[in-house]
Amino acid sequence: MNDHIQPDGSEHEHGALGDAEYAEFMELAAEEGFDVEDVEGAIEAAGHGPLPVLAVVGRPNVGKSTLVNRIIGRREAVVEDKPGVTRDRVTYEAEWAGRRFKVVDTGGWEQDVLGIDASVAAQAEYAIEAADAVVFVVDAKVGATDTDEAVVRLLRKAGKPVVLCANKVDGQSGEADAAYLWSLGLGEPHPVSALHGRGTGDMLDAVLEALPDAPAQTFGGGVGGPRRIALIGRPNVGKSSLLNKVANEERVVVNEVAGTTRDPVDELIELGGITWKFVDTAGIRKRVHLQQGADYYASLRTAAAVEKAEVAVILIDASESISVQDQRIVTMAVEAGRAIVVAFNKWDTLDEERRYYLEREIETELGQVAWAPRVNVSALTGRHMEKLVPAIETALAGWETRVPTGRLNAFLGELVASHPHPIRGGKQPRILFGTQAGTKPPRFVLFASGFIEHGYRRFVERRLREQFGFEGTPIHISVRVREKRGKKK
Repeated sequence: MNDHIQPDGSEHEHGALGDAEYAEFMELAAEEGFDVEDVEGAIEAAGHGPLPVLAVVGRPNVGKSTLVNRIIGRREAVVEDKPGVTRDRVTYEAEWAGRRFKVVDTGGWEQDVLGIDASVAAQAEYAIEAADAVVFVVDAKVGATDTDEAVVRLLRKAGKPVVLCANKVDGQSGEADAAYLWSLGLGEPHPVSALHGRGTGDMLDAVLEALPDAPAQTFGGGVGGPRRIALIGRPNVGKSSLLNKVANEERVVVNEVAGTTRDPVDELIELGGITWKFVDTAGIRKRVHLQQGADYYASLRTAAAVEKAEVAVILIDASESISVQDQRIVTMAVEAGRAIVVAFNKWDTLDEERRYYLEREIETELGQVAWAPRVNVSALTGRHMEKLVPAIETALAGWETRVPTGRLNAFLGELVASHPHPIRGGKQPRILFGTQAGTKPPRFVLFASGFIEHGYRRFVERRLREQFGFEGTPIHISVRVREKRGKKK
């Protein structure tokens, strides 16, 4: 299993579990009749944090989606014998030789294109930027084109490990065509037939060599560096004004015209005696694939800034109704697994009636982040700015909280005894035991005697928060069910 570096700098081989805790936990798993390898796999899957990412790129109609289907072992990516079928980046989980990783299928990359084709190309470029390694797919029958040469320049600039896939090699005769691709200067071309599966095993072996075991979660600073805070929200909610106010100077351009900020802006700011790295981001207007031009690129950069942050401060305009777009931004931050603070800006403009209705809206529209610290601020006047740092510190503390396995199982035992899972089909599944396999955000794996319904999982999460805090952080809970087997003697 992969080594994992703990916040204190020590390393364990078992996710967040120390050696003694791991041994005790595996003994418990054996008593309950679980397979040791299954338990180890569950802890690794829940505890490793991000999986390494493999981007599959190339010009249109070279067979990228067919190759992705071959890698993941099922027909999921849409395939059609014409160029331009795939447009958005689509991510799938795959496994090869016992190692799990993510595969990103991209649209065809072309140079000097306009409109939707330009957006497709931008998605492919972003996929390369976010990936740990790249499979570059070339049509061996056609050979290297000018567009392929342009992709090579893009890959060299990105500096990522590249595996060259010479696709559409259906037999021995096609291998000579593949050999010509040495000229691209990317090393050995791997002759493959994505359609028939020929040669994909050797190519995937090369992919595993290129991929890191587990990518480091770099949150914008070395060990002991400033914590990274992303300011996100719709356009014109006051992100840049807030950054200028906490910095006590005009660090970034502010204008009444929505969408002034385009590129994420990093600023080191001292607040409460601590240096923080605040990132002012572009406002997210609507669904990424409905955007065009500069707004489209700005949204991609904002998403990347959230991935690199530790805390997302979500700004919401308190003077307006909470919109679907606000909820979408909240979901993006939760899915990214970041600590979250919700800041309601322009609070000084509210009258009593608006405050009453806003409270009702928060209950109904933002229920999914009811656990997030909330601050009511005015970026214009500086009202309640001093509350921002304690809220960020609270969210970070929850994000890094770790519950020892013994304490967690005592809690689970009491919970199951007092509130058992509902009986379904004449059977009553039980949570037998569990462990916290990781932090940033907290990740739990529970082992059960049967399928645990989502409603009961939400109940467990709610009680975990009541018991252990976890304020300001999403919680990931995965459940492993014991396979049916004869009782061990």
